[in-house]
Amino acid sequence: MADPDATPDPSGYLALVEDLKLRIRAARVSAALAVNAELIQLYWGIGREILVRQAAEGWGARVIDRLAIDLRRDFPEMTGLSGRNLRYMRALAEAWPNPEIVQQVVARLPWGHNVRLLEAVKAPDERAWYARQAIANGWSRNVLIHQLASGVYARQGRALTNFARTLPAPQSELAQQLVKDPYSFDFLSMGPQILERDLERGLLEHLRATILELGKGFAFVGSQYPLEVGGQDYFLDLLFYHLRLRCFVVIELKIEAFKPEFAGKMNFYLSAVDDKLRHQSDAPTIGIILCQDRNEVIVEYALRDTAKPMGVAGYRLSPSLPATLETDLPTQDDFARDFPVMALVRLRMEIELELRSLLAAAGQAPQRPTGLAPMLRDLQAADAAPEGTAEFLGVVTHLNEAAHAVDISADDLARTERVASAFLALLRADAAPPSA
Repeated sequence: MADPDATPDPSGYLALVEDLKLRIRAARVSAALAVNAELIQLYWGIGREILVRQAAEGWGARVIDRLAIDLRRDFPEMTGLSGRNLRYMRALAEAWPNPEIVQQVVARLPWGHNVRLLEAVKAPDERAWYARQAIANGWSRNVLIHQLASGVYARQGRALTNFARTLPAPQSELAQQLVKDPYSFDFLSMGPQILERDLERGLLEHLRATILELGKGFAFVGSQYPLEVGGQDYFLDLLFYHLRLRCFVVIELKIEAFKPEFAGKMNFYLSAVDDKLRHQSDAPTIGIILCQDRNEVIVEYALRDTAKPMGVAGYRLSPSLPATLETDLPTQDDFARDFPVMALVRLRMEIELELRSLLAAAGQAPQRPTGLAPMLRDLQAADAAPEGTAEFLGVVTHLNEAAHAVDISADDLARTERVASAFLALLRADAAPPSA
């Protein structure tokens, strides 16, 4: 007979708790999505009835207000039946006349998203594009508003590239659509004397916003990523891996107009990455050169005979703030306290640097970009894993989610920051030289 006071195995019990938490969250999300879909289709149906009756029976605009009063009287507990909302329902049915599109696309978006699209986008194709992108990328309403304001639809796929000539058809089309022009780095406030290292540092400090602007699928690998070629060291400004294209993406930052020699340098970097980092199952590495400005004729000549896939795009920055306002605004440390995800991204980068140093000291420096968990497993195999490795491995997934701009629950954020901070402190203590 089982002992009711017996203590469960810690690892097995914790694994069960985590599994049940995932199931509960998944069930709650599924239920919420189903309820939302029913609600949106109800709203569309109401709007459709209003449209049909107005056309067939000549109803005027005041009928909508009367209908709102009657419906709210019979359904006082139900929000969303105001005259204003009924007009949005009518607009919804008018904007999306096809019931199949409503079921497949519109009903998968919350009401607030649909209202914003009705208000901001009049062209049907553009509205449908934003709706599908919001679903595919999981945009919150605020993110959708930002993307609308930045005009991402007009910028998508506008960069000058040689992808059609250097990549196979399916990949070239996807790569072209993923590259924007210009990129909007409005979250950076920088003056006219900006340096390339300042731009790079700003993009890293706002990594979540950077990944959001780059688009879905970009996974951060490193900044100033070192490559040794012919006994000389070279450094890539930003290195990403694209999960859908299954290839590395090298981004070079320039604070001047495009010059033909930029393409030659990028061609060299792409060859080096393909030779030293690319796995045999990876697609060819893609290069993106971001410049303040570019002349289309010069870019076309520079890319015409290059064999490596690359594109050239511009970017725009938010103008710097007056000095009188800078002291009144929150600092980077303030934001890190208010937005723990930003702190997690920084923690992940600092821990990765410490682990690379540990592996190098153990004679096992990684030859390819690798994650935190593989590096820790290598250290464990070499019997050089630092104290606290087992607990830290339990939060590595959340650190990776933070770096890829994935939403994390408040409880997981707090636990991950606590464990990762303690682990980083241990790494630095171990690396510190012994006192005399």
